[in-house]
Amino acid sequence: MFFFTIRRLLSSILVLLASSMLVFALCVASFDPLSAYRQRQPPPPPQFFEALTEQLSLDQPFFVRYFTWLKGVVTLDFGVSNAGTPVGPVLIERLGITARMVVAAIVLAILLAIVVGVLTAVRQYKPEDYFFTFLTYVLIALPTFWFAALLKEFVAIQFNDLVGQRILFTLGEQSPAIELTGTGSEIFWDRVGHLVLPTISLAMLSFAAWSRFQRASLLDVLGSDYMRLARAKGLPYRSALLRHGLRNALIPLTTVVALGVGSLLGGAVITETVFVWHGMGEYLIMSINRDDLNPVLGWMMVAAFFVIAFNLIADLLYAVLDPRIRLS
Repeated sequence: MFFFTIRRLLSSILVLLASSMLVFALCVASFDPLSAYRQRQPPPPPQFFEALTEQLSLDQPFFVRYFTWLKGVVTLDFGVSNAGTPVGPVLIERLGITARMVVAAIVLAILLAIVVGVLTAVRQYKPEDYFFTFLTYVLIALPTFWFAALLKEFVAIQFNDLVGQRILFTLGEQSPAIELTGTGSEIFWDRVGHLVLPTISLAMLSFAAWSRFQRASLLDVLGSDYMRLARAKGLPYRSALLRHGLRNALIPLTTVVALGVGSLLGGAVITETVFVWHGMGEYLIMSINRDDLNPVLGWMMVAAFFVIAFNLIADLLYAVLDPRIRLS
């Protein structure tokens, strides 16, 4: 297991390096840090652009610029934005806000996918199977922004009216000035109230797809020879299902979840826009609108890191779920 982990870790580092070069090349080709100055009327003199080009190292060869930027990224120095503020501290602060929603959404989506996937596989062609099949296909077909808007307009209002107080919030990641006026528990529950709807919005669409993979995987496992042998030896159905069937059926779900992290980060951009969260999604959109290169580079690298990290975790989980993979 140790050497398996080292091999996967080294391969992940190589993939991250290749991703960083690709991200840098695409962003440099897509963004012009001088575009805001070119649009001014009257435009600045040519000497101004020459000085700014030299200051931003835009006159340097591609690989010189890339390795200079990569050296800073290793030390969490993502450069400065067009406004002159360091990108790293802002990105880390906003990452903490977005991480609350994304991590909660991943946990909720995985739990629901396992429960619904197992239920629909065990109760194949029964009313429960038809109901959840219909529900998941509806959720898969719903656009993220529209489903989030439905939660804001109907679920939040109806629930708050039902309990007689405002528990679910639809704007922001926390109430204004709550950190200055509230206690620790008040701040915690306030953030939970702001977290519920964005988490549901982000998790339900992923859960819908993941549960179908879990159902198909478990159905394949239930029809396998070793499951029939376990039942023939007298092992109770529930024990055979949980000890042998579910463990092997989780391997495809692990793959889908690892690959779905990128989609969740992309969905978080839309969800944050709908619920007005001041996280990484808002930072990305603001930076793109301003043609701000360094914040976009920082966002892309953070996203690439987490996608590769989750795939590394998935590789290690394969070895835990199926020890034969360690020898491959």
